[in-house]
Amino acid sequence: MQITVISDGAWGTALALTLLQNSHTVTLWGPFEDYINEMQKSRVNSRFLPSVKLPNELKLTANMTEAIANSEMIVLATPSQYLRQTLEQLKPCYNEQLIVNVAKGIEKDSLMRMSEICHEILGDNIPYCVLSGPSHAEETAKKLPTVVTIAAKNEQDAKIAQEAFMTDYFRVYTHSDIIGLELGGAFKNVMAIAAGIADGMELGDNPKAALITRAIVEMSRLGVALGGKEKTFSGLGGVGDLIVTCNSTHSRNRHVGEELGRGKSLDEILNDMGMVVAEGVVTTKSAYDLARKYDVKTPIIDEVYNILYADKSPQKALMELMTRSPKNEWE
Repeated sequence: MQITVISDGAWGTALALTLLQNSHTVTLWGPFEDYINEMQKSRVNSRFLPSVKLPNELKLTANMTEAIANSEMIVLATPSQYLRQTLEQLKPCYNEQLIVNVAKGIEKDSLMRMSEICHEILGDNIPYCVLSGPSHAEETAKKLPTVVTIAAKNEQDAKIAQEAFMTDYFRVYTHSDIIGLELGGAFKNVMAIAAGIADGMELGDNPKAALITRAIVEMSRLGVALGGKEKTFSGLGGVGDLIVTCNSTHSRNRHVGEELGRGKSLDEILNDMGMVVAEGVVTTKSAYDLARKYDVKTPIIDEVYNILYADKSPQKALMELMTRSPKNEWE
């Protein structure tokens, strides 16, 4: 197939390399022409994935029209808060190609999922899939075994995307719950910040295990209220993605939490990260707002929100989580 990957971040680059491995013709689009030119010369994505060489077969461009000319499938890897403006650039030259979105987040203010933004800008009936699961770009790019899932309303669309991505190191499952898969991928980033805070505070293994377990319950509770299926949160795009993001040294969101737990301010942490995006910082506010809107109890999300946006200390947040009124585990 002719495939275009929109965004030259770490995950977009790793997926472009995976697709190239399957003998597809792949074009990687990036928003900054000077950086694309730099990658053309060095054949390295030094900002986001410096450990892997970019094969000469991988086409690079900052021209959107050129990027999707003759394309049969478009992989959207743009960070969630930039997806809308990227789609506005894509819209004039979009021609009903199959969309596979891999961004994980909820748009701030509008509280829209990525599929909702895509349908609003590109049309209600576009062929759309979402790919998610426990997958760090750094490991996928090195061809370490990775297992993900793809959801679509149209089963044939999911199967086309599944076949396009499947390799001997990148296994893909399919199902139909777009809402649940998108929400699982978004909410787990909030929980990874919480896990990082626990690590930064050096609390040990007991609270980390409890946090991840209760996070699954909380993600599922809010996700079902928003239209997702409970079973989805027990799968690759829920608990699977949650486990890897809460524990991995590759996790940007866990890194943010760890630094918060050590006493750094959010502004300091984000400044140090530069252009690297931690989706969970903005998603925390969106998840908090959605929980208020749908009247869902989300104690972990609430305390992460208070730490990020209300200057609450991690120590006080932990104490309030631990001293909440006694409950049945399944409440």
